[in-house]
Amino acid sequence: MTEKSQISNTGILSKLKDYKELTKFTLSFTVVFTCVISYLLAPNIVSYNWKMITLLFVAGMFITGSANAINQSYEKFTDAVMKRTANRPVASGRMSQQEAYTFAFITGLIGVLMMWYFFNLSSALLSAFSLFLYAFIYTPLKTKNSIAVLIGGFPGALPCLIGWVAGKDDFSIGGWILFAIQFIWQFPHFWAIAWVAHSDYTRAGFKLLPSDKGPTKYTAIQTIMYSVLMIPIGFLPYFYNITGVTSVWILTACNIAMVIQSLRLYKEMNAKAAKRVMFSSYIYLPIVYLAMLADKIKPF
Repeated sequence: MTEKSQISNTGILSKLKDYKELTKFTLSFTVVFTCVISYLLAPNIVSYNWKMITLLFVAGMFITGSANAINQSYEKFTDAVMKRTANRPVASGRMSQQEAYTFAFITGLIGVLMMWYFFNLSSALLSAFSLFLYAFIYTPLKTKNSIAVLIGGFPGALPCLIGWVAGKDDFSIGGWILFAIQFIWQFPHFWAIAWVAHSDYTRAGFKLLPSDKGPTKYTAIQTIMYSVLMIPIGFLPYFYNITGVTSVWILTACNIAMVIQSLRLYKEMNAKAAKRVMFSSYIYLPIVYLAMLADKIKPF
């Protein structure tokens, strides 16, 4: 291989790495994971059609990646002043805002059209709405008011409803229960992140904690309240005959663990305790969703 071709290959790999970072690949993967599991939890999905699962995953990654690309393009200057985001492709100047917006438009359009063509119109429209809400409502609100966390909770939880609608083609109760689980989960999850990154967020002008005074007892109490609320919501999949009793106990154990970590945050009031809440919330999603899928009630 010549030196010129080696340089060319390095440039291609670097560009692909930038696009991966632009889509916040790990975050997007987690979001789409819950969408796919919610699709499989729909009662009429009785077997694993790997073609349809793959199509849903790809469409979901396009849509979520598009929303994240718009987010990073819009937040070019705020990202540039935060340590953890300064090296993102747009913030660092490696990628122009125009390139990021073009990428977002193409991937978002492809993803929504895939949802329409391979699944149904309802899931496509819901996907488009979720993308719009995240990119154009939640993102600008982050520097305006902490209500942004509440608004951002909707596109953060809509993938569960999208997956259910893609599988069942209706807005029945099961989809809303899955939406509720992820919606409430986001508050302790996100406030823990905002607690840990408070100095960075303050530097960028983000207002993402429930108290204007930063990480306070009030924030910790709010984290406890939403963690406690997760406990009764965890029983709903069983009561509505979506899953069996085994997953109820797994969800209850995970929810109690979240409450315990939130109580420790209130007691200790430091970044270390907030990190425990944050990491507990990361572990929570795969355990809970895989438990529900494994314990799904099969239709007769």
